[in-house]
Amino acid sequence: MTDDDIFVPVREAIVSEEVVNLKSFFVNEFNREPQFYVRVPGRVNIIGEHIDYCGYPVLPMAIQKNIILAVASTDDGILQLKNAQNSIYRPFKCSIDSFKIELPEGRGPEWYNYFLCGVRGALEEITATGDSKPKGLMVAVSGNIPPASGLSSSSALVSAACLATMHANGQELQKQLLATISASSERYIGTQGGGMDQAIAFLARQGCAQFIEWNPLRASPVTLPPQALFLIANSLTEANKAATSDFNQRVVECRLGCRLLAKISGRADWRDIQQFAHLQEILGYSLDEMETLAQECLTRDIYTRADLLTEFQVDADDFEDSLLTPNTRSSQLFRVRQRALHVFQEANRVTKFRQAAQNGDIEQLGELMRASHESLRHLYECSHQNLNDLVGTVGRVGASGRLTGAGWGGCIVALCDSIDQCDSAIQELRKYFAQRPEAEGRNFDDLVFITNPQRGAEVFLN
Repeated sequence: MTDDDIFVPVREAIVSEEVVNLKSFFVNEFNREPQFYVRVPGRVNIIGEHIDYCGYPVLPMAIQKNIILAVASTDDGILQLKNAQNSIYRPFKCSIDSFKIELPEGRGPEWYNYFLCGVRGALEEITATGDSKPKGLMVAVSGNIPPASGLSSSSALVSAACLATMHANGQELQKQLLATISASSERYIGTQGGGMDQAIAFLARQGCAQFIEWNPLRASPVTLPPQALFLIANSLTEANKAATSDFNQRVVECRLGCRLLAKISGRADWRDIQQFAHLQEILGYSLDEMETLAQECLTRDIYTRADLLTEFQVDADDFEDSLLTPNTRSSQLFRVRQRALHVFQEANRVTKFRQAAQNGDIEQLGELMRASHESLRHLYECSHQNLNDLVGTVGRVGASGRLTGAGWGGCIVALCDSIDQCDSAIQELRKYFAQRPEAEGRNFDDLVFITNPQRGAEVFLN
């Protein structure tokens, strides 16, 4: 294990206006100074959407926008959360080792439930080592990652909570372990994600994107062409993964498709094979061969529940209990063919993107990003008209855009091959947002911004 694998908290002069304001808020609310600060960046996934939970590599980078915590530990066993940003985020207080993560139906969870996910994951790790009663925490939260924008605001909050809890309790801060804990603990909110957001939060490095692989988790830096600029544009359509079953429906469709291909391939252990990448490894196939297998064996555009009961030779109760998630149990129709084709094609695009980046082939990078968006739009059906409009808007000046994050709203990321092209894209976006009533009164620089690869999470001592 190297120094790069472990967080080393540093004592650094506070110069950021945001941190100065957060410290003032903390002192005003808690009548004491914070002991340390945690900063966790948001992320943009350049390419590789909806394939991390299928076991395939992705290629994200951390961005300038962050979640920041000011924290002090206590001996009273109480967790106190205050949000410095907006009065709509009401404060929360509970016992640090006795709380419930509530999942309301029909709307997204309260903001503090994401924080509780990270705390629970950290405490499970801490108590597994037999340590003493966990410290209480006083926490003030700030940040500038737009919520439900596809830039990982919720995962950044979960990761920040995990990191803060581990540090307050004197734990060694191993980056890969923190990423793994944070990814697992976010599932307490009901989202069956794959771990990309948490991995890049902890493993990001300044100046490069990361090619992130799974089982075991590892990140390899990818240097992007020096002329490449990435533009983020917000669709002004919020997409909360935990508020609907859309995201989990796609996860379930991928798991069903994987198990169906495994069963058709003669695997008696098909129930245990949930990820396409695992099945590919077992079969010894290439990605192209996996795509051909899906084309030949997944013959229906829509599989009904009755179709799948017949295919799997299971009864309705077994199907619901073993093959679905709680918020997809009422699902009747499953598009497993389309989801499988997207996954294999997108995984291929990630591999090609990494190679094109190494070759400095910015034209091919753009082609791959455009193809990714079309696949997400038509095969994965997770785009939104506002996202499509943004991609079309930047495309008029030659920039290559695609939705980033889960979809159904949020942001696009656009690759520009020069400052001139980036400036032209921004001007087109100004015209676009001028016609959007929802953008009236909004700061354009909050809706559209240029980003480059940033460093990962940090702990600063006060």
